[in-house]
Amino acid sequence: MAESSTRTVERALALLATICERGGANLADSARECDLAPSTALRLLRTLENTGFVAKEEAGGTYRPGSRLIQLGAQALSNESLIDFAKPVMEKLVEDTGESVYLSVEGHADTALYISIVEGTHSVRHASWVGRTVPLDTSAAGHALRGRVPTEGYVIVERGVEADVTAIASPVYSQSRVVAAMSLVVPSYRLTASQAARHGRMLGSAAASLSAGLSRPNSTLQERQS
Repeated sequence: MAESSTRTVERALALLATICERGGANLADSARECDLAPSTALRLLRTLENTGFVAKEEAGGTYRPGSRLIQLGAQALSNESLIDFAKPVMEKLVEDTGESVYLSVEGHADTALYISIVEGTHSVRHASWVGRTVPLDTSAAGHALRGRVPTEGYVIVERGVEADVTAIASPVYSQSRVVAAMSLVVPSYRLTASQAARHGRMLGSAAASLSAGLSRPNSTLQERQS
């Protein structure tokens, strides 16, 4: 029984590795790559899908890395890699705006997970939500993580999660892939339309700077991952 369970885990991990390495694969390719019967591969892929480790596209049936896998990867790296790499950029943004800055990644079950904060300098500021999640569909961070951002490079959501808060978010890329979102979270009463646009431009510039660092082949984050 123990050997059978071990073999099942090995097969599931092989499928997961194939999908991650390829960036996506259908059932036939996954089964062939791992030397599995299609019925066995389908059973394992359904389990991985149900637990969030892979996601299946409705059109074409391609399996891709799922939100749970991305979340666990970010959590494994966050303490010494992604958070540390982003912190100087976030601190500069707080210095420029006075507002709290969050870093988030895609969480489980259609959520965005806050993994880091640099608190603002105002006496009234957003308190730490690190470790908490917000819905992807209604949050600025969620829109940024899904790449739903206007050409200006940032999205503004007022009262998306909290009634008296406005959030501004920009996506953070590694190469061409969105890996995180950077957000300004501001009490709505002190944010005019012109201030929101100005903060958005500064946030977009900060996120672009972080993305450029993450996309360099010799970036500190990539060195820590190796």
